[in-house]
Amino acid sequence: MTATEPPRRPPTAQEFVLAELRRSIVTGELRPGEQIRQEALAERLGTSRVPLREALKILEGEGQVAYHPHRGYFVAELSSADLVEVYRIRRLLEDEAVAAALPLLTDEDLAALQDAVEAIEQADAIADIPAMTRANRSFHFLLIDSVGMPRLTRLIRQLWDATDAYRSMYFVEPENREQVRREHREILAAVTARDLPRTLELLHAHQDHAVERVSRVLGH
Repeated sequence: MTATEPPRRPPTAQEFVLAELRRSIVTGELRPGEQIRQEALAERLGTSRVPLREALKILEGEGQVAYHPHRGYFVAELSSADLVEVYRIRRLLEDEAVAAALPLLTDEDLAALQDAVEAIEQADAIADIPAMTRANRSFHFLLIDSVGMPRLTRLIRQLWDATDAYRSMYFVEPENREQVRREHREILAAVTARDLPRTLELLHAHQDHAVERVSRVLGH
């Protein structure tokens, strides 16, 4: 941290628990359909049940967990129908964001996108799926956030949060990671050229490949 940067605020208990739950779902530590045993989880995380319940309600709103009366919370089951629905909504919103953001990108933004592409490739080289997931997300949101429309980007973030478990399924296959590396390089070239039709074409293909491969794994 430099002298000009403000100190980072430590996460609240709810933020900490939410981040841990997201990590557990993405890595498969908590598997689809598994019951979330709140008492044991709160003890393991060293927190009370209150921030845990608050975090679970946020994840329920995103569709990542489901609440069953008298039984508790369960990690949501994965389905191709859910994946397709989320990606269809994402496409509508992200096309608007990218179209508005592309003319606003600065040289610094393009350099940050290049750094994100390199981070994706470095994570792939050591098969670090969580790191690749984070770098992939960083690449896309460096582009989307440039639009300066916080309501729009917040909605898109919620949709991304809802599909993190699917994304990890996609990245686990070396063939898929290789395709992701190639596609990000192509997207970056189109973005750098400010070629909106080509950028959207590549983004759509990028999304379609992920949906197709994950749906094939899910088998329904």
